[in-house]
Amino acid sequence: MSGLTKEQLHRFKRMLNQRQNELIAQLKNRYGLEVSQTDAIGELSSYDNHPADLGTELFERSKDVALREHKERELEEINKALHAIHEGTYGICKVCSMNIPYERLVSNPTADMCIEHAENDAANNDDRPVEEEIMNPSFKDLDTAIDEESFYDREDAWQDVSRYGTSNTASDLYGDHASYNEMYENRGERIGSADDIELYSDE
Repeated sequence: MSGLTKEQLHRFKRMLNQRQNELIAQLKNRYGLEVSQTDAIGELSSYDNHPADLGTELFERSKDVALREHKERELEEINKALHAIHEGTYGICKVCSMNIPYERLVSNPTADMCIEHAENDAANNDDRPVEEEIMNPSFKDLDTAIDEESFYDREDAWQDVSRYGTSNTASDLYGDHASYNEMYENRGERIGSADDIELYSDE
């Protein structure tokens, strides 16, 4: 049973209802997201624009999306708190079933856990993008391998693409070179082998 008095519960319910009405009114505005970005900026097409020309508009759009999601999440928490008041479980930690201190509820009326369990929940919350679940491991774990071992790492990947040209010019590199094809770092390094003998085929 909650340790709050009827007056305290009534106060929290009034605070939550007031904030709920504010959020509903703000979400009705939709932050202008019902209008397409093309219509919002007055451009007939963005294909002929450099991406940097729309940098400010993209930032503002992303900010509006984030604000809307934050308001929706806050409204969901308020609805849960109001439901808890109706069920008589408001002010009780959902983990340990102990009373949540009154001072904590004053600062955060939607709190459903005591401070100890709330901190543990935040520490264990690994909110990462879902795309990372299918990402392949990078080359970073291969950097600690033995120097004599030969494998395709990120340095080899860079060499593969740098031979087609980089933003460097002849003035950025030193030494004499017969052609621009030789003007990339570690151009003389073996690729695909640790020793010369490994380059010979046994076929």
